[in-house]
Amino acid sequence: MELNKIYNGDCIEVINKNIDESSVHLIFADPPYNLSGNSLNLENNKTGGAFYKVNEDWDTFNYDDYVKFTADWLKASHRILTPNGSLYISCTQHNIGEILVEAKKLGFKLNNILTWYKVNAMPNITKRTYTHSTEFVCWFVKGKNWVFNYDEVKKFNPNKTKEGKDKQMRDFLDFIELPIVQGKERLRGENGRALHPTQKPERLLELIIKASSNEKDIVLDPFFGTGTTGFVAKKLKRNWIGIENNSDYLKIADERLTPKKKEYV
Repeated sequence: MELNKIYNGDCIEVINKNIDESSVHLIFADPPYNLSGNSLNLENNKTGGAFYKVNEDWDTFNYDDYVKFTADWLKASHRILTPNGSLYISCTQHNIGEILVEAKKLGFKLNNILTWYKVNAMPNITKRTYTHSTEFVCWFVKGKNWVFNYDEVKKFNPNKTKEGKDKQMRDFLDFIELPIVQGKERLRGENGRALHPTQKPERLLELIIKASSNEKDIVLDPFFGTGTTGFVAKKLKRNWIGIENNSDYLKIADERLTPKKKEYV
C-alpha cells in the first residue's frame, strides 16, 4: 500500500488488492448518484454560473446494478477502515436510501446526516417540485471510540458568541451553508466549462477531515475525481490515498497534487 498516491482503476478492485485491512482512519466518498440519463444545459444561469445537469456514463446504472455496486464498495470500505474509523458519504435524496440500508447491513453506525445547503443552487426551472438546494453527507463509524475533534469543529462555525468566542454547534451542524464551487476554486477547461460536474467545496472537506482525523492519519477517497480530498488532506498534514478510474479526472488530480511528497508518513 502506497500513501499520497492516486491509484488508477475500479475502486472496489483497488481497495481489495492494494489497501491494507484496518489501515485507513477516514474515508470520504462522493459516489455516483445514478441521476444521469438526460441532459439539461443552462449556460446563462445567473445564480450560480452556467449549469449543466450531470449526464455521464459513470453515473448511469440500472437499479439492481446500482444497489450491488453500493453494497460492494461499502463492504470493501468497511474492511480497510481502522476499528474506530469514519466513513463520510456525499449523497442526495435520490440515493440516500440505498446507502443507509446497505451500510447498516454491514454494521456501520450512523452518527449524523449533515445537510449541505447550497446557497447558490440552481433555480427551480420546472416549478413542479420544491427547489433542490440541499445535498447530504452521511457520517458512519465502524466501531467505538471514533475520532471527533469537537473543538476544531467549533472553530469552523462562522457564528460566534456576543463576546466573539467559538460557539456551540447547534446553529451550524447539522446544517451547513456553503456555495456550489465557483470562482477560482472551480477547475475549468479552456472553454470555461467545469472539468468535473460534481466538484465538492474544499471547505466541506476541511470540516470533515479536521473533525474525524488527526495529523499523519490516512484519508482515502475511492471516487477521487479532481482530487479535492487529497488536496485538502495534504494541506492539513494528513496522508491521503485516491482512487479514480477516469483517465481525464486522474490527470487533472495528478496535476493538482504535483509534486507528490510523502512528508507525513
